[in-house]
Amino acid sequence: RAIGQIGRQGLWLSLLVLTLLLTGCVESSVGIRFDSPQRGEITQRLRLADSLGSQTTQQWLDSIQRQSRALGGHVERSRQALTITIPFTSGADLEKKFNRLLSQALIKIDLNHQLASPLPAIDAHFSFHQSNFLLLERNRLRYDVDLRPLGVPATGGNVVFSPAKLLDLEFCLITPWGARSVKGALLPEIVVGNRGLNWSLIPGQQHRIEAIFWLPNPLGIGTLVIVLLVLVGLYVKSQGQPTRSETVIPS
Repeated sequence: RAIGQIGRQGLWLSLLVLTLLLTGCVESSVGIRFDSPQRGEITQRLRLADSLGSQTTQQWLDSIQRQSRALGGHVERSRQALTITIPFTSGADLEKKFNRLLSQALIKIDLNHQLASPLPAIDAHFSFHQSNFLLLERNRLRYDVDLRPLGVPATGGNVVFSPAKLLDLEFCLITPWGARSVKGALLPEIVVGNRGLNWSLIPGQQHRIEAIFWLPNPLGIGTLVIVLLVLVGLYVKSQGQPTRSETVIPS
């Protein structure tokens, strides 16, 4: 019955081939680090099991490496591992680069090989919104990813087969002042030094990661400094001028 269910879902061939090829696991960790509102980095680390075919591995890693460099990223590579660092300069830049590269590269492993069948298409979207409050910026990050195609549900809703042991997927957020998860979203598992949150993504489930964090607003702070300097200058100028009683009127 379980085999029939898998056949009706049209996933058994992909999952079987994936199991044979990836006896071990694919480790994928994506992190977003904010240093300031105008500076940060996206970091992705990929590590593949040695049992994955050499030709397949190199073709896939080559593709990711080309996309990363097209986005201004820096790549460090070994035979079975890849570390990508992509800088961003604003929330809009972060959203654009993440959706162009990492929202698919994180989990969609398209094995372009005659012995391999690609995984089912994964629906994923990343969004980032900023609100200015004079001296501070309120940032809201949301990442929706549907990993249900990677697990075949039974009649009762349980997952018959899931490559959870083969795919190790993580998402991390690090900010200067820390962040908090939004109620109703996936809860983070680890708080990294009170400055970061870490989530584990489970194949066969639908996830929504949502977090809020605050950053200083350079424009607002700069405006306040200018206003204070102007006020100080006016005050100093007024103190240097003689009052009417001190003014000598010639006879």
